[in-house]
Amino acid sequence: MKPGQVLDYLQSQAEGRSGYAANKDRKNLVAAWNWGIKYLGLPQPNPCLVDRFPEERHPRYVPPEEDFWAVWEVAEDQDKVILAVALYLGARRGEIFRLTWADIDFGQRRARLGTRKRQDGSLEYDWLPMTDELASQLSWWRENRPIRNTVHVFVCSEETPFCQSYYGQPFQYRQHFMRKLCERAGVKAFGLHAIRHLTASILYQQGQPVSIIQAVLRHKSPNTTTRYLRSLGVEETRSALEGLNRSAKVVEFRKKPSKVSTSEG
Repeated sequence: MKPGQVLDYLQSQAEGRSGYAANKDRKNLVAAWNWGIKYLGLPQPNPCLVDRFPEERHPRYVPPEEDFWAVWEVAEDQDKVILAVALYLGARRGEIFRLTWADIDFGQRRARLGTRKRQDGSLEYDWLPMTDELASQLSWWRENRPIRNTVHVFVCSEETPFCQSYYGQPFQYRQHFMRKLCERAGVKAFGLHAIRHLTASILYQQGQPVSIIQAVLRHKSPNTTTRYLRSLGVEETRSALEGLNRSAKVVEFRKKPSKVSTSEG
């Protein structure tokens, strides 16, 4: 493979999709070829290391707080608890679906999230404090979940023909459930990761320092957090990064009264 061939392919992606999409493909191709150099004896230098393409990046969509609460109101049972974990822990989708009951420490009011967003792809765990609202939601779900012989917090509990083979298994992707909730609530569609953006935005608007937002989002570097805030369309990013080694503390969000349904969701 020659650099010119890679460049031609990426150029077509930039023209047909976007410069951002082309650069994502470039990143994956570079990583794949580097893996091949290490394990398959592919030749060096890496032919995929071509110039990056200009990008026109738009701020990530962050749903308004009222839209989140509108979705919260129509959600039931397990779905409502998933929303609570997403908001109060700033958790990624995979982190939510990997949660086990061993990761929930009710005694010390904390939860453990495992992420693969590290260079070697291995799981790394971080403990975060739980708000009273989140602890209440998880405690209710532990006592009222319909499937009890599973270590995972969230599992498929629907008995439809499509879900029959997944019954009792932890979720992998769970496509469309957020879209359906948004449709029921009558708001613009957003996904679980957008709730993570909302968490960061709420904390920023509350005046929390970057050190606190960094701890909640579990970024290794404060620079990652400042870039993340910029990507959300926040007008100013704080320059004072004092107290970076502070441990996370519980930050109370403005919350609606708890409404935990007793019907199967």
